[in-house]
Order: sequence, then C-alpha cells, then structure tokens
Amino acid sequence: MDPTSQSRPPRRGSLGQRLFAWGDAHSGSEYESFIAGRKRALLGGLHGDVLEIGPGTGPNLRYLPADVRWVGVEPNPFMHPYLLRSIQALGWPEERFRIEPGEAGGLRLPAGDASVDAVVGTLVLCSVPHPADSLQEILRVLKPGGRYVFIEHVAAPTGSGLRSFQNFLQPVWSLVGGGCHPNRETWETIERAGFARVELEHFRLPSGGPASPHIAGTAIINE
Repeated sequence: MDPTSQSRPPRRGSLGQRLFAWGDAHSGSEYESFIAGRKRALLGGLHGDVLEIGPGTGPNLRYLPADVRWVGVEPNPFMHPYLLRSIQALGWPEERFRIEPGEAGGLRLPAGDASVDAVVGTLVLCSVPHPADSLQEILRVLKPGGRYVFIEHVAAPTGSGLRSFQNFLQPVWSLVGGGCHPNRETWETIERAGFARVELEHFRLPSGGPASPHIAGTAIINE
C-alpha cells in the first residue's frame, strides 16, 4: 500500500472537528471495555483487504487479524495524528495500512467496484447525512461474498420514554456531536439496503443514556 497519505499534514478543519477528535481520543475506555467482546467476535474473523469507515482514533485496530490489509477512511483531519499513533503502537508495517481523508458525507469511498473483502463501520451511520446512500456505496466496493461489519447506536423503541427523549434531544445532540442522530432506526436501513443476508442483535449499554440502544452484526453480499 502507498503510505504517502500518512505523512500529509492535516487538512484545514473546523474547531468542532478539532474538539471532537480531542474528546474521542481522551474518552471511551468504559465503552470499549463493555463492547470488546462483540468487537473481537465481529472483527477477529476478517481477512484480506478491509476498509474501515470513520475509524476515528483507531479503537478497532487491535481486534483485526495480522494478515489484514487495512484502509481507514477518516474525514476528520484532526483524527489522523491520533489514528497514526494507534497504528504505530501496534507496530504495523507501512505496507499494511493506509489512511485516506475521504468525503465528509461518506458518499464516495476511495475503492474500486468489488475490490474489498470487508467494510467495517462502528458508530458511523448515526452521523452520515444519508445512511441509505452510504450503504449503497458499501455494497459497491464489496467483493462477492464480502461482508459489512457494524456496531451502531440506534433509536429506542417507538413510544418509549427514551425514544421521546432522543427525539427531543436530537437537534442539540447533532449540533455538538458532529451530526450524530441518536434516534435513527438504522437496523431497518441496513435490512433494506440489498444485502443477501443480515445478521444483527439489539442490545443496550448499562448507562441507559440516549445512546445506550445499540445494534451489532454482519451484512453479507451475494456470492
């Protein structure tokens, strides 16, 4: 892989992006501890060329097998130094990884048609402007038999008090959280996207907060 993108200086970004990157790098240890088992199960069996959307500071990298060739598409330029630091801590050789800036909306991935074995996205579809379009782009780049692995926080059940709170909170939450929506029924969007098979589970974080309802699973494209 061409490692040149690792050495590029960060693109100009907003103060909000800078603050979000700093916050992401200095929080999340409790979340990662809770979710580690699911990440290990979902990511540990991947192989070949893996594209990760929105890898942030790189919390998923430790779960990937040693033979994976990884491309991280991270639109926030202030995440890149933290991400590179995580990669270096794992001792990955330069030929194993590449960091790409990508598009903020995730509407075009830097990969050819049917060119990757797996796409990874954790806590991503909550913030892209058009999740259904992003899923079509994932379908485009996956090889036949390829898989999309995901963990997302999602909407609480319709009519619940938590769902009402998510709806009330959403405008402010999106403003301060990089466009994140706590009330998206993301499982339905994935199930309608056109994958041959979708396997997912619903679960909740023990915090019980607006982002506690989650889904995790795998969507597989036709052979």
